[in-house]
Amino acid sequence: MPDETTRFLKEEASRLMDENRDLREELTALRESVRALSALYYLSQEIKPETDVLQLLTDILESALVVLKASDGSLMLVDEETGELVFAVARGEIADELIGFRIPPGQGIVGWVVAHREPQIVRDVRLDPRFFDRVDELFGFNTRSMVAVPLQLDDGRVLGVIEVLNKVSDREFTQDDLDLLLIVAELSATAMRRAERATALHERMVSAMQSAKKTGPLPPSPS
Repeated sequence: MPDETTRFLKEEASRLMDENRDLREELTALRESVRALSALYYLSQEIKPETDVLQLLTDILESALVVLKASDGSLMLVDEETGELVFAVARGEIADELIGFRIPPGQGIVGWVVAHREPQIVRDVRLDPRFFDRVDELFGFNTRSMVAVPLQLDDGRVLGVIEVLNKVSDREFTQDDLDLLLIVAELSATAMRRAERATALHERMVSAMQSAKKTGPLPPSPS
């Protein structure tokens, strides 16, 4: 009987230690996600006409990867003339090769997300008939799973899509991951809209000042 009690206590202690470790890991991940989302929020509030849009897109993607605990991902923008999705920013194994690569309109899971304006979780892309395997074939990559969310403005326009691939440790993406990426996308759309407005306002101010210089000072009012 004492041996059984001792064994039970050891097993219980081991179980509690495992649970404690898992809780610490979850708490660390939560803190990192909160920091990343907070940084993105403050970034969206500090947009100026001189804001580097490419750096803005890079910060958005990096926030997404931190929040979802993934190493590979990209942010693609819609080419308004052709409808193609263009890799604007990428992170991961083949990031450098992807920049500028184009996906035909409506092709792939990301094309579907943009066309339908709906986010998607795909836990095994090889089982999804929408998967566009051309990128993997060209660049020797292995996409296993993904989460993709449209970048949609408040006026209904879809600017592009954020995709995050292959969660670390081969874990599956969850609904919580999708919810977090939706927050990132919402903050991202706000930041991009502010950047667009700030640039437009700056251009209007410059144009107004140039017009004022051309017309010269106002004539003095008659006394």
